[in-house]
Amino acid sequence: MKILLIEDDLDLGNGVRIALTDQGFEVIWVRRNEDALHQIDACEPELILLDLGLPDGDGMSLMAFLRQQHKGLPVIILTARGTLQDRLCGLNAGADDYLVKPFILAELLARVKALARRSYGFENEAIEIRGLSLHLPTRRVTIGARNVDLTASEYALLEILLLRTDRVLTRRFLEERVFGSKENMSNALDVHMGNLRRKIGDGYVRTVRGVGYVIDTVPIHKGEG
Repeated sequence: MKILLIEDDLDLGNGVRIALTDQGFEVIWVRRNEDALHQIDACEPELILLDLGLPDGDGMSLMAFLRQQHKGLPVIILTARGTLQDRLCGLNAGADDYLVKPFILAELLARVKALARRSYGFENEAIEIRGLSLHLPTRRVTIGARNVDLTASEYALLEILLLRTDRVLTRRFLEERVFGSKENMSNALDVHMGNLRRKIGDGYVRTVRGVGYVIDTVPIHKGEG
């Protein structure tokens, strides 16, 4: 899981980065709002750890941006603001969790792992959306009572999209995750995505023109992708 850590304190930021890296997470660490905005688009993190007291602005403004532009991206606020009103404000703004400094790294790791499990659907072994079911342990895909036979690449595309519903995944992200760092994969992505859509039917994968693809948790309307 790729985590964007937004924390201006050098000691705390480095400690959190090391602890998360030791647990197998990929960590991108920035110290300013401006750098965070760049990394959100450039690196496509899958979870954000957000300090509120940043040198170039209040982290709550970044929180508002995330909920407007990246609604499905999980966020844990890390802050010294520990009053009940502060916590309610952060959670009401859309944060998935709220941890008050100073905290024990073990607690942060536990909360990150718990949120990762919820975000990736691992609390339940099957991901289900509008009749489409993907059973993670067996890699079985069904629509209603019908089994859907997918190639390895088609399954990988579907799993990545289902584990990140309501998030638009760029072509580059999908190419890197499914095909690795090989060049000239655009045609391969188009071919496998077309085959996947043919097998699972219309109404699941939506094209965001010029960006990539998304599976919405609510039904999409005819003509939207």
